[in-house]
Amino acid sequence: MCGIVGAIAKRDIVPTLIEGLSRLEYRGYDSAGLAVLDGAIERVRAVGRVSELQNKSAEANLKGFLGIGHTRWATHGGVTESNAHPHVSPTQQNPEIAVVHNGIIENHDEQRDKLKKLGYQFNSQTDTEVIAHLVHFYHAKGADLYTAVRQAVSELTGAFAISVIAVNQPNVMVCARQGCPLLIGLGDGENFIASDVSAVLSVTRKVIYLEDGDIAKLTTQGVEIYGEDGTLAERKVHMSDVSLASLELGPYSHFMQKEIHEQPRALTDTIEALIDDGQFRPELFGAGAHDVFKQVQSVLILAAGTSYYAGLTAKYWLESIAKISCNVEIASEYRYRASVASPHQLIVTISQSGETLDTMEALKHAKALGQHLTLSICNVQESAIPRASELVFYTRAGAEIGVASTKAFTTQLVALFVLAATLAKQKGLLTAAQEQEYLAALRQLAGSVQYALNLEPQIREWAKRFADKEHALFLGRGVHYPVALEGALKLKEISYIHAEAYPAGELKHGPLALVDSNMPVVVIAPNDALLEKVKSNMQEVKARGGELFVFADADSHFTESEGVHVIRTPRHVGVLSPILHTIPVQLLAYHAALMRGTDVDKPRNLAKSVTVE
Repeated sequence: MCGIVGAIAKRDIVPTLIEGLSRLEYRGYDSAGLAVLDGAIERVRAVGRVSELQNKSAEANLKGFLGIGHTRWATHGGVTESNAHPHVSPTQQNPEIAVVHNGIIENHDEQRDKLKKLGYQFNSQTDTEVIAHLVHFYHAKGADLYTAVRQAVSELTGAFAISVIAVNQPNVMVCARQGCPLLIGLGDGENFIASDVSAVLSVTRKVIYLEDGDIAKLTTQGVEIYGEDGTLAERKVHMSDVSLASLELGPYSHFMQKEIHEQPRALTDTIEALIDDGQFRPELFGAGAHDVFKQVQSVLILAAGTSYYAGLTAKYWLESIAKISCNVEIASEYRYRASVASPHQLIVTISQSGETLDTMEALKHAKALGQHLTLSICNVQESAIPRASELVFYTRAGAEIGVASTKAFTTQLVALFVLAATLAKQKGLLTAAQEQEYLAALRQLAGSVQYALNLEPQIREWAKRFADKEHALFLGRGVHYPVALEGALKLKEISYIHAEAYPAGELKHGPLALVDSNMPVVVIAPNDALLEKVKSNMQEVKARGGELFVFADADSHFTESEGVHVIRTPRHVGVLSPILHTIPVQLLAYHAALMRGTDVDKPRNLAKSVTVE
């Protein structure tokens, strides 16, 4: 959830580190820091934004050819400068080792006790400080920095990505990965490390993604990577296709606004290969998908947050189109319960970043149970979850910077719909006419989404009515219930309005007690088979003085009246309707947050990529 950047070069790398940390701001953080080597380890840390760290670095005239930087999201210990990274050893006044760390060290209490007995003093509440002292302990005993790091990490339990520098080895940086993302950027006479490719795009596009257990040694001359067994390992060099333009705001006020409006392009890019080919083919999911899909008797989707709601939507599609049983589980719950494994069950993991720790660990758990039919739906090429999966479908949403996911969600829905149609076709349940009907719907999707985006002025007016509220209720039925869940999540994420979502039929089973004139009720009401049921549920709200905000289709017969507000999206688009109805709830959350003055792109307490448990 934090961000790491590091560099070793023959020039001052402080500006590069600062820019890298700025690129990582979207991941969520509450403090930041730098440590550079210039004869001695010089360290600057600050609570708050990277801009504050930049000012303090300028005041300190910080310079160096070797350095590491970090943005911290508080886990162990509060938001204070003393808890900010980098952490050093043996003392604050005379540091010989500096460390930055993402992740959680589960046995830090045990290590802290041991290190205190060895005479080390602790100046923070973090689990990270034990790493600095442990590396120093082995380094002081005569081990070079690489060996000291390897010995130290062998004693750590948990998930981590770390980078370490040492005073008496000014020409080397050592980093290690176990469960948290870390990559190496390759330059000309200089090399870099980062937790996210966006941090190094201004200096290189050539990157190596480290694998679990890897420890790497970086110098200006090159990079050596050692696998878990300590032997030299070959890791593929990738050319990143992420553009710097995608990391800039352009004409937009916020990244969330930009990413909402990028959805027609993202959806078109994601379905491009499918549309060009004119059919649903298993090979869209990988070379071996045809044989894998033949074995599938049921589906289990594992995900977290917004991706979980994408999975809930897919359950309706998989069971109605492919006639295949589907369960959807929150990844962090699945991995800690006794479950009944099935070797013929397709395990589908969904993650925007491909690094979501709970989802990654859930995948590992499923595989340990003998479930090897695995598919990853992901937005980031060569990230950890796709690499651990037999099959993969990459969405093409492009870089998503806003913490609240928008275009990643709708492109995930496209991928999951394609999966349902492909499985149905393989089972002989999809006629040629139905296949062409679905393909036509996909071709028209971007245009329908653009129409929904054009409703923004009307939705902005609605948002004014939400700005002074503290609670809201979202209702949906059938395949649109997950859209209600997603709408409630978006509103609470960025506006801090408490919002809940329910299947509309559940109103009378409890939630109706909450409804009064101060509780706005948002209804997802497309013109589908459940419309009349939804209208009945709306009457229950109206009869109790509730104010209704209804997202309906153009061909739905709704009449505005006192306490009933209606915005019509395009005509009902059939099976893809959940994707279309996602757009208005995203815009509602965005404009409500604007009017409340919250930090839209960096909501409090949240991070973009959740890489700790």
